[in-house]
Amino acid sequence: MVDTSVSFMRSLCMGVIEEQIVLPFPRVQDEQRETLRTVIESIRQLLGSKETDFAAWDRAGEMPKEFIEQLKEFGLFGLIVPEEYGGLGFKSTAYSRTLQEVAKYDASVAVTIGAHSSIGMRGLVLFGTDEQKQRFLPRLATGEMIAAFCLTEPGAGSDAAAIKTRAEKDGDDWVLTGNKLWITNGGIADFFTVFARTGDESGKVHMTAFIVTRDMEGVSVGPHEHKMGLRASSTTTLHLDSVRVPEQNVLGPLNKGFKVAMQILNNGRTGLGGGAIGGMKRLIEMSTQYANQRQTFGKPISEYGSIKLKVGQMVVNCYATEAVVDMVAMLIDQGYEEYAVEAAISKVFASEALWQAADEALQIAGGNGYMCEYPYERILRDARINRIFEGTNEILRLFIALTAMNDVGSQLQELSSTVKGIFDDPIKGFGVMRQYAMKHATLVTGYPRAKSRFTLVDPLLREHAAVFEDATRHLAAAVDRILRKHGRNIIGKQLASRRLANIMIDLFVLACVLSRVNSSLAERGAEGAQRELDILKVFANQVQRRVRHAFSLIDINDDELIKGVADYAFEQERFVWDNI
Repeated sequence: MVDTSVSFMRSLCMGVIEEQIVLPFPRVQDEQRETLRTVIESIRQLLGSKETDFAAWDRAGEMPKEFIEQLKEFGLFGLIVPEEYGGLGFKSTAYSRTLQEVAKYDASVAVTIGAHSSIGMRGLVLFGTDEQKQRFLPRLATGEMIAAFCLTEPGAGSDAAAIKTRAEKDGDDWVLTGNKLWITNGGIADFFTVFARTGDESGKVHMTAFIVTRDMEGVSVGPHEHKMGLRASSTTTLHLDSVRVPEQNVLGPLNKGFKVAMQILNNGRTGLGGGAIGGMKRLIEMSTQYANQRQTFGKPISEYGSIKLKVGQMVVNCYATEAVVDMVAMLIDQGYEEYAVEAAISKVFASEALWQAADEALQIAGGNGYMCEYPYERILRDARINRIFEGTNEILRLFIALTAMNDVGSQLQELSSTVKGIFDDPIKGFGVMRQYAMKHATLVTGYPRAKSRFTLVDPLLREHAAVFEDATRHLAAAVDRILRKHGRNIIGKQLASRRLANIMIDLFVLACVLSRVNSSLAERGAEGAQRELDILKVFANQVQRRVRHAFSLIDINDDELIKGVADYAFEQERFVWDNI
């Protein structure tokens, strides 16, 4: 029986490899496979011939209403809506694969569908009452209502706790007043998941989620925002001027809006990840075709090592991204409760891998890549936002690292309190101390316990599993060392946290790649999975080098020097060393 309360990464930071969580590699459920294939084929028929249209809509900064109606007719707004409410009932794996297909053709279309399903109405699916679901889900499934997620404000982006939109109780209603910023689908949405400040009897300020509809008096949206990328998608402000919202529109527990928002974002991250995979697959297709056709010095540029390096890395990163996004989707589909760290890792890795692929694809195309008649520059502009929205990668790295250190810190705190009271409860005290001592001895000596090894992978993967196991021991020791070194001050040590987060990101993605190749070996044998074995070897070697370098910088680094240079620049507000 699998314990769905366990987190792979949170356990890993304690030196424990919970391999049953990531093995075997997930597959789309049989009951959804045929439906998914039908949907994907429909998407190809709908979007496959519209490349010229997508470019024109990007320049115009608008998607035609007629095209939005086509998306509705094809059922693309009902992907995650349960079947009893008229939707397709896709779970995370199938939903992610669908967004992947859409993103191959155009990111603005993908984000329009994704903002509706991944976050706009995700709170209703996760937290809605039966009455709320019956009232809204059928119309959301058909696209009669399009959804938007409203958290960000002019003064509250990554710091969600700083929101100023307030909700005050007045009789049986709540009165909402405030402004929301950069709302995807804002200009076409009729259903808004809005977060506002609420208080309790003690006067403490909390946050609560509300369902707000466009037809409520006092609701208005600003003009279409002109953006660097995703220009054809609708982005606006949302204004709430004393909007009366009935009590039955409170979404989720009162005063628990922060947890609601975080669960929505975590649960919906596979949509963004799927979109990144689709973008990368298209870029690989474009780059390989161009490199085979483009000749210099009498031969195709695909024969040059520097081009092979770019394309090969794009393939490795795409394979790894698909592995980690599918793994997170599986964790959600199987009912795991603790997947926030893993979901954050998938978002960071996917968004940065897509950005690298877009940059390298444009470079391969050379001057053509810089010209607007080709799609490279549009894809590059569209890809850039992924590292910013749904949680900036900087904030997510802090979350990843601080979650790990919080877990280890709690263990150290428990150990400290146990030592103090060891004679009051010697059995419990010695038990905790023995458990911690065994773990610490493993970290120091490198002698693996059963729980710090992979035992379910193919023997052909032992070398790569050993890379992971060795890094895991170093990770657990590093978390312990960083925490002892900085203590409570770790909150302000963002460069140390970033270093730790990068290690954790690499290790989780490596675990997912190991799992994926392991399943391929079981299905196709060593010969059939040879190229995947090559991908694993390349990725494992890269992870090993990056992780070793990061570990070497924990105690000896230039952090304070670089921060000092930055402080001087902040003081001067310019570069002072002009050479004339």
